[in-house]
Amino acid sequence: MENKQRSYKEQRKNSKEFNNRTEYLEHELTIMKFRKWRLNLPFRDFSFELEDLVPALAATIGKVVMVTAMVAAFAVQFGLAPEFVAENVRFELLIAGGIFVILFSAILNPNANLAGTHGPMIPLIPIIAAAGGHPLALGVLIGFFGLLLSITKGGSKLMTLTGVGVRGGLLIYLGAVGLIGQIGKFNGWAEASGVSTVSFVVIGITIIIYAYLARIGKRWLAIPLCSAIAGIVAFSMGADFAFTTKPGLPHMNPFWWWGETTGWQLGWPNLQHYIAVIPFAILAVAMWSPDYLGHRVFQEMNYPKQAKNVLMDVDDTMTVASIRQAIGAFLGGGNIASSWGTYMIPAAIAKRPIPAGAILTGILCILAGVLGYPMDLAMWEPVLRIALIVGVFLPLLEAGMQMIQKQQDSLSAGTCIFASALVNPVFGWALTMLLDNLGLIGDRERASKLSWTEKLVIPSVMFIVCVVALGLVGQLPGIKGIF
Repeated sequence: MENKQRSYKEQRKNSKEFNNRTEYLEHELTIMKFRKWRLNLPFRDFSFELEDLVPALAATIGKVVMVTAMVAAFAVQFGLAPEFVAENVRFELLIAGGIFVILFSAILNPNANLAGTHGPMIPLIPIIAAAGGHPLALGVLIGFFGLLLSITKGGSKLMTLTGVGVRGGLLIYLGAVGLIGQIGKFNGWAEASGVSTVSFVVIGITIIIYAYLARIGKRWLAIPLCSAIAGIVAFSMGADFAFTTKPGLPHMNPFWWWGETTGWQLGWPNLQHYIAVIPFAILAVAMWSPDYLGHRVFQEMNYPKQAKNVLMDVDDTMTVASIRQAIGAFLGGGNIASSWGTYMIPAAIAKRPIPAGAILTGILCILAGVLGYPMDLAMWEPVLRIALIVGVFLPLLEAGMQMIQKQQDSLSAGTCIFASALVNPVFGWALTMLLDNLGLIGDRERASKLSWTEKLVIPSVMFIVCVVALGLVGQLPGIKGIF
């Protein structure tokens, strides 16, 4: 019987039969074939390994950090107390970070990455609130537009049309800007807390540890190890830390969350609220493609070429993120969903597929939400900043640099970085993809093989949609937004 017809259980071998751990993990990746939108079971379709615990820990830390930032931004605009933020983060950890992740990304479709947090939308929250936006209306429309894109297979098509140079430039920009931003915020916090040397010492130690982990091929340990060391070093140098969030459960009733005097204190949205958030919902979904693209690249770079059956499916991930967004918002959550980067990046580096780590992530998120105290630790500045630096931004920067191997790709990458710096990564991606596919920059041989629909029509439509959405919400330099 050929390998393609044999089941995962039949092809699985003991790790002792391989020369090293890497060979064993790569063999596991090549023999798995998940059942899309059908029941996938542990030990029948996938297994648990020690390496699955690392991305699960990284994802849990990242979840607490990102959801807190998102909900806190909303809370400031609507005048809500810090207690609301903790309550809503708990809710997100239990429902979206726990139950939803296990059900969709582990059991029903392991080719869909976990639905995380749409970090680039955080700076737009004050604009959304000022425009009269409503979190529930925003969540519902993002879910609707996302499903529309996934059903039409638009996400995977856009990924295919994004050339190597554009991908590399996008990753380099996101990595470099994020890295500089996190270091700046860490330094600012250290100075304000009266422990200005903490940031320098912690980051210095992190550089040494990260370099050593890269040397021995263990970068997948970076988030939990570097975060733990950062917390220990910062505390030993006098940085203040205290546990304040007690164990408990959040409100589970959507009528409480969307009451006029309870929860969000906004009531249910009306037609005006939906109209106000249309451009923001379009922009959020338009930003998904480059985000998802960056995450899948890590799998392609770290998995063996034969492991195509376990790669993240962009359209399926959009479907899961859309469903999670609409349901989570209706139930009361304040998170804006996207592909879960703090899970996918370390999981790909560790050469592990999605489902086993997804189950562990869901369990850890539920425990963190119920216990409360782990939320305090993950949100502490030294832990938070180092986790984002070594888990997201450094790997993004490295991956982008590794992709640029040809001179023509470097031109596309440089143009993408330039355009992204002018406006934002969405504009940079859309403009450079159009220029690259037309053959005006980058690999002209690749452009000559594309049809006119792929060269001009699809990239032009995407560019126009992005520019119009950005213009409406005031994100184009020198142009005042309508909303």
